[in-house]
Amino acid sequence: MKYEGVCIAVKDINLSKKFYQDLFELEVFQDYGRNVSFGGLSLQQDFDWLLNIPKDSILKEPHNMELYFEEDKFDDFIGKLQQRKDIRYVGDGVKEAAWGQRSIRFYDLDGHMIEVGENMKMVVKRFLDSGMSMEETSKRMDVSVSDLEILLNS
Repeated sequence: MKYEGVCIAVKDINLSKKFYQDLFELEVFQDYGRNVSFGGLSLQQDFDWLLNIPKDSILKEPHNMELYFEEDKFDDFIGKLQQRKDIRYVGDGVKEAAWGQRSIRFYDLDGHMIEVGENMKMVVKRFLDSGMSMEETSKRMDVSVSDLEILLNS
């Protein structure tokens, strides 16, 4: 058995494909018209037809899962998001977790929740670049120095 990814229901395959290509710079792996795969993430128009279920049973904004991405250039990504007029945010924008990672949540065009988090390696670099020592960064992130070194060398 091999895990291949997630397939999400979308209303308009062309708009959704463009959304994911423009915002996340994903490249199409396979395009079958009503189904587009980016390799790991697939979009399916007419999900009700595919599963032979009622159209009104396809939920919008169920808030029980999210697509998760990490971004090295987090501030640049936030700027890219702010340029779009079709983004609806979940909550109050960028949040910083106790360990220092920044993230933002928003909906795609069909109400699927997306989280984009700052790459953890970049969090460590941000702390070190701010003048914190490895020991201070370790304490701030509640992670051992050896784990931080492994992350930095990955």
